[in-house]
Amino acid sequence: MFFVLPSITMQLNEFFLVKYASEILQRSGEHLFLVSVAISIAIAIGIPLGILITRQKNLRQPILGIANILQTIPSLALFGLLIPIPIIGGIGPVPAIVALTLYSLLPIIRNTYTGITGVDSAIIEAGKGMGMTDKELLLQVEIPLAIGVILAGVRVATVIAIGIATIGAAIGAGGLGVFIFRGIAVVNNQLILAGAVPSAAIALLADLGIGWMERRLSIENSK
Repeated sequence: MFFVLPSITMQLNEFFLVKYASEILQRSGEHLFLVSVAISIAIAIGIPLGILITRQKNLRQPILGIANILQTIPSLALFGLLIPIPIIGGIGPVPAIVALTLYSLLPIIRNTYTGITGVDSAIIEAGKGMGMTDKELLLQVEIPLAIGVILAGVRVATVIAIGIATIGAAIGAGGLGVFIFRGIAVVNNQLILAGAVPSAAIALLADLGIGWMERRLSIENSK
């Protein structure tokens, strides 16, 4: 029995989540910073653009087209393209945040548009009949009824951003991708898992958390 306990302790110390625990916490913080800033900016840009194309139908195709094109650019290529650009380029978290913001726009814009245009026209007409202005209809009727669909877009964008943020390590942005690139360089599966497993866990928790919020707000607004 005295030989078993040291053996178990050694095995635990070799387990990657224990072995790299302090650095995993640090890199997870960097990862969350990149994603949270990028998603906040994407929400601030994407929701107004989604609202705009519900009012200006002629802008729908150009805006959604540009957002679609941004989605098709390979992530590593986009990170590389941003490096030489002044102010938003260089090495570090700034170009990574810009890239993640660009990747996050499409689901937020599209879902905002879909959610608002999906509101029952009878409800809109009833609001107009009560003398509500376009702004009042938007803030008091359309957005509250569309909030579930809008949050679904934010949810998709967040999960995508968490995955793509691992590429940020290639341009010195930090995050959990540092483990993955280091593991690939030295052919060490434990290092790769030390980056991949926490990243997957963060994505799962974000998906569950935003999904819960989405369902809760949808239920409240349907009452």
